[in-house]
Amino acid sequence: MIKIEDLNINLKDFRLHDINLEIGKNEFFILMGPTGAGKTVLLEAIAGLVPVKSGSIHIGGKNVTRLVPEKRGVSIVYQDYSLFPHLTVRENITYGLHFHSIDKDVCDRTFDRLVENLNLSYILNRFTLNLSGGELQRVAMARALMVNPRILLLDEPLSALDPSFREEIRAGLKKLHRDSNVTFLMVTHDFAEALSLSDRAAIMNNGKIVQTGTMDEIFKRPDSSFVADFVGMKNLLTARFHGTKAFAGNLEIELGEKPADNHGHIAIRPEDIVISTEKLASSMRNSFEGTITKISDYGLYYEADITVGDIVLKSLITKSALFDLHLTEGIPVFASFKATAIHTF
Repeated sequence: MIKIEDLNINLKDFRLHDINLEIGKNEFFILMGPTGAGKTVLLEAIAGLVPVKSGSIHIGGKNVTRLVPEKRGVSIVYQDYSLFPHLTVRENITYGLHFHSIDKDVCDRTFDRLVENLNLSYILNRFTLNLSGGELQRVAMARALMVNPRILLLDEPLSALDPSFREEIRAGLKKLHRDSNVTFLMVTHDFAEALSLSDRAAIMNNGKIVQTGTMDEIFKRPDSSFVADFVGMKNLLTARFHGTKAFAGNLEIELGEKPADNHGHIAIRPEDIVISTEKLASSMRNSFEGTITKISDYGLYYEADITVGDIVLKSLITKSALFDLHLTEGIPVFASFKATAIHTF
């Protein structure tokens, strides 16, 4: 559905470099990256809102690089909603129909479906100034989908919402996507949103796409230090390899298989490192004795730093595990992990 080839954009203070990306029809695709990476600029390029220096954008097999926005079959929803305060919810939703020739019966069916799926019937005659954040977001999505776009672009649609509203809108997004033939491309910083909504994603940094793949590949098999750090793979170690072993600082780590010749790092997610007060009799092939040097409280979980010689390993633990094991800073523990939990690159 979307094919971007060698796309370059030069704005006054920002550039996109050699963007290549393919997104399938009716796919729900996620775009992630730090602030300033270029995610919104890429959305706006697809929508036709920023000029392209070189390269091409194809939608449905058609080159739309030089087409005006209204000819692309694309709708975009920003995080600030951009609704009209002097219009009712009903009028906001149907506003875009003034610029599109769509059969009235189709419009009526689409309107009814969106109102039902997004639970908007009780606010249709209200003005947007009197709506909650969650209601505003649902109205913005209904307005974008009312014109039957082939592609819906979502620029961090849930970031400004309270957690309770966020879960509600996330569920609505999944239902909307499931019940439509629309391709969704969404920017988000929230890993939980990405994992629950999409199968594939791309990571951007400094105006470039640095990795594309399934969510599992990106979160468990990052192919650079930047991506590993971005997705929370906090145990990132420079290593040298010999056979099926990695040597990082004073640690000799069993990998289970020989890594590729060009690899020089290992990465382990903190949730894959198990803390125990005694050496475990298990299938875990790597177990190291160390000392807890720091415990950080993150609300729903704790993060423990275990210093093993000149290496610090980070592990996530639940509150109940912290108290059951009587873990405190300064006590000796074992940090254990499976060979299959280790990613090399």
